[in-house]
Amino acid sequence: MDDRIIKTEYSELMQKSFIDYAMSVIIARALPDVRDGLKPVQRRTLYDMHELGVRYDRPHRKSARIVGDTMGKYHPHGDSSIYDALVVMAQDFKKGMALIDGHGNFGNIEGDGAAAMRYTEARLQKVTQEAFLADLDKDVVDFMPNFDETEKEPTVLPVKIPNILVNGSEGIAVGMVTSIPPHNLAEVIDAMKAYMRDENITTRELMKYVKGPDFPTGGIVINQDDLLEIYETGVGKIKIRGKVEYEKGKNGKTNLVITEIPYPMIGANIAKFLSDVAALSETKKTADIVDISNQSSKEGIRIVIELRKDADVENFTNLLYKKTRLEDTFGVNMLAIYNGRPEIMGLKQILKANVDFQFEVATRKYTNLLARETERREIQEGLIKACNVIDLVIEILRGSKDRNMAKACLVEGKTDGIRFKSRESRIMAAQLCFTEKQANAILEMRLYKLIGLELEALINEHEETMANIYRYEDILERKDSMAQVIINELEGFKKEYGRKRRTRIENAEEAVYKEKEVEEMEVCFLMDRFGYARTIDMATYERNKEAADSENKYVFPCKNTGRICLFTDTGQLYTIKAADLPFGKFRDKGIPVDNVSNYSSEKENIVFITSQTELNLCQVVFVTASSMMKVVDGGEFDVAKRTVAATKLAEGDKVVSVVTLHHQNNVVLQSRQGYFLRFSLGDVPEKKKNAIGVRCMKLAEGDLVENAYFIQNSVPVSISYKEKEIVLNNLKMNKRDSKGVKVRV
Repeated sequence: MDDRIIKTEYSELMQKSFIDYAMSVIIARALPDVRDGLKPVQRRTLYDMHELGVRYDRPHRKSARIVGDTMGKYHPHGDSSIYDALVVMAQDFKKGMALIDGHGNFGNIEGDGAAAMRYTEARLQKVTQEAFLADLDKDVVDFMPNFDETEKEPTVLPVKIPNILVNGSEGIAVGMVTSIPPHNLAEVIDAMKAYMRDENITTRELMKYVKGPDFPTGGIVINQDDLLEIYETGVGKIKIRGKVEYEKGKNGKTNLVITEIPYPMIGANIAKFLSDVAALSETKKTADIVDISNQSSKEGIRIVIELRKDADVENFTNLLYKKTRLEDTFGVNMLAIYNGRPEIMGLKQILKANVDFQFEVATRKYTNLLARETERREIQEGLIKACNVIDLVIEILRGSKDRNMAKACLVEGKTDGIRFKSRESRIMAAQLCFTEKQANAILEMRLYKLIGLELEALINEHEETMANIYRYEDILERKDSMAQVIINELEGFKKEYGRKRRTRIENAEEAVYKEKEVEEMEVCFLMDRFGYARTIDMATYERNKEAADSENKYVFPCKNTGRICLFTDTGQLYTIKAADLPFGKFRDKGIPVDNVSNYSSEKENIVFITSQTELNLCQVVFVTASSMMKVVDGGEFDVAKRTVAATKLAEGDKVVSVVTLHHQNNVVLQSRQGYFLRFSLGDVPEKKKNAIGVRCMKLAEGDLVENAYFIQNSVPVSISYKEKEIVLNNLKMNKRDSKGVKVRV
């Protein structure tokens, strides 16, 4: 038993296993091969459709049949991955050139998914049949056993166009990601031809042909100057905007119409864009929007935003570019499998890899064709020679006892055992020297071949075969001839499948949005006990002062251009722009502060609210449940972030009180067990906001500080504690960090 136990280091085993797993994902699933631009699941699906005969000139077949056959023969990783790959290859809004002709619901640009595979049908596109699968019968690529070694599958498809550039690719592997944008077929073919004419061509010169990416959704690439570096290194960021048009609306209004969207917006991001535009109006970033509607259809994208009559259309468009995904970024990382390993490649490297592959495929193709034509020539010459001595051949056949005897005579001139009509015939038969293949062809030849017209056709066929042999030999011997053949094929694909560029390439200035200047004025902030906040003008507040003070938990003046600061029991500070709060009449309902800040009423409670202006003029005192206190300069909270840590807390502690200091000089801490401690605020040191503070009250086990009262010696302050009135000014003064006195009820 011990002999069968292999002892090894666990870390080494894990390392090896993870590397094997990572390489399996990288090579066998996530990354495309630079030669055909396909991931294994895509390649297997297309090959299976080819084998099933689901071609462009035949009826569609159920997707479930294709998926099941692919999974059973070549890709045993689940049907969803196969069907997802099939669907994407049929979506012309995702691919520069769809490879599958889908019939039924294959999803749409707005993110709706495809119907189940049992409902949809598919077949190959004509370009897929002609440019991806046409020469598989000519031994142009290597085949390998499938997962259970019952079938053979190609290691790569003999694709005749740079598909990795035309359709692009996206995939996430282990520790690496590929993101290749789609390009224009005609431009890529022109660049490939230019590289074949001059292998020393630079990337800059290649970009005279490949202007940049050509997304199926159109749009405008706005950083043209960055493209050269992106195509040299294979890495970078492409900035792309949607296409916007302006139309005259009703009553002199202007309609802003989006007819093309950035490529990253396809899918659910269209709905996100619509909600973001609506949010601009709801949060009062703009007041120009009257209505927004999505009028997109099969004819294309059409999102209409109706603007107010006096709207600054250009400024509003810049707002959309800045605040929504109408301007977005496509991250480029041109990573592909090259010579069996993942490699980031620039434009020239990709074209070189594809050109080398085309020469390799062409060499194997024409070597195979030459061998076939040479074999045909041998047989044709044998048949022509046999027709010239057909009487002798017939005499040999009639005089032979079996096929082997006749064949031996035709090949080696053996006449033993064969009955001839004359001695001259035997002598002539002994001089025959057909090859094995010629002899077999003669023995299998039908009598109708002896008709004059058939003989003439055989001679013409032989002449055609000789012409093909000379042509194939020229292609194989001269690189220029082979290059011209490849170029002619590329020209044919460009002529039949090329189309105009959809994406515009330019250098555009950064979108600058100018917010309308708001006249600064003093307003009154109101927040009720339910957390609904709003602002009103000071005159309205003065008229309704009594009602405002009694109905609201927080009431204080602030600037309409300023910020409101919320301190919570978790030690966080949240800021809200006063302009984000509704401004109106006294009886108008406000909005929850949760909606205009990062504060969540479900996770924390508000302890104190004030204006940023007030904070800048005062010191702020923090008191926690564990009796930690500190004084902080209010200017420390004048920060640009919407959320910052206002104070540091020990684990399990929370803030119970935050106040701004004006004329208070004493503080009274009240604990849960009824202890009151009065001491001077001068005993509390000033700290930074990220400090934890000092202990100010000795607490018994299980006791906590519940309240903190800040008082002036000259101003009597009384509170009600368990139905007993306590005058805080009458409490005995103690030192900080004392236990205090217990109030008997």
